[in-house]
Amino acid sequence: MSHDAVPGPLDDALRRHTDYGAERLEEEDVATDPIAQFTAWMAEAAERGVYEPNAMVLGTIDPDGHPSIRTVLLRGVDERGFEFYTDHTSRKGRALLANPAVSVVFPWYTLHRQVIIVGEAHPVEREASEDYFARRPRGAQIAAWSSDQSQPISSREALEQKVRDAEERFRDDETVPRPERWGGFRIVPHRVEFWQGRTSRLHDRLVFRVAVGGGWELERIQP
Repeated sequence: MSHDAVPGPLDDALRRHTDYGAERLEEEDVATDPIAQFTAWMAEAAERGVYEPNAMVLGTIDPDGHPSIRTVLLRGVDERGFEFYTDHTSRKGRALLANPAVSVVFPWYTLHRQVIIVGEAHPVEREASEDYFARRPRGAQIAAWSSDQSQPISSREALEQKVRDAEERFRDDETVPRPERWGGFRIVPHRVEFWQGRTSRLHDRLVFRVAVGGGWELERIQP
């Protein structure tokens, strides 16, 4: 855009300054560990109508050293970490098997909140992958067999033909087996930040870090 052009909707959106409000996040208000605090915030996000509150933006490092990001869905969380499932031969799967370092953000925009996780992702136990795959809708199970995730394909029709082929392959089977290449990863966190937007960009940021000797330590960092 030239300097004397009339600003349009894109320019207005880029220049808009939103006041994130006065909702606070104080040290005495959070749980003693990040998993408990995350679970509480996730439940609140669901209750307050956040669309896909379990959607997280996952950052990985490719084997060639380049960063890569995408959105995936959280499928489990407990004291061991955060679980999601994918094709291990996909771009993210290959990246994680080569370098387990990850960063994740849950962007709950309508609540003016984020949770940022840094840690390492490792394959879950085989039994966990089998159990989760068995609970997926049959269409999603067929899709796992049909798609060589992240690989080129000539057309949408070619992909749909692969789906038809898989449907025919398992037509007489009551259950669809899990492809060997498909399974879960568990992110073991060593840093978890809880971010609450505030007025004038003076946001609250509370960070849990793994403490020397085990457990967690909590600190506030500047916005």
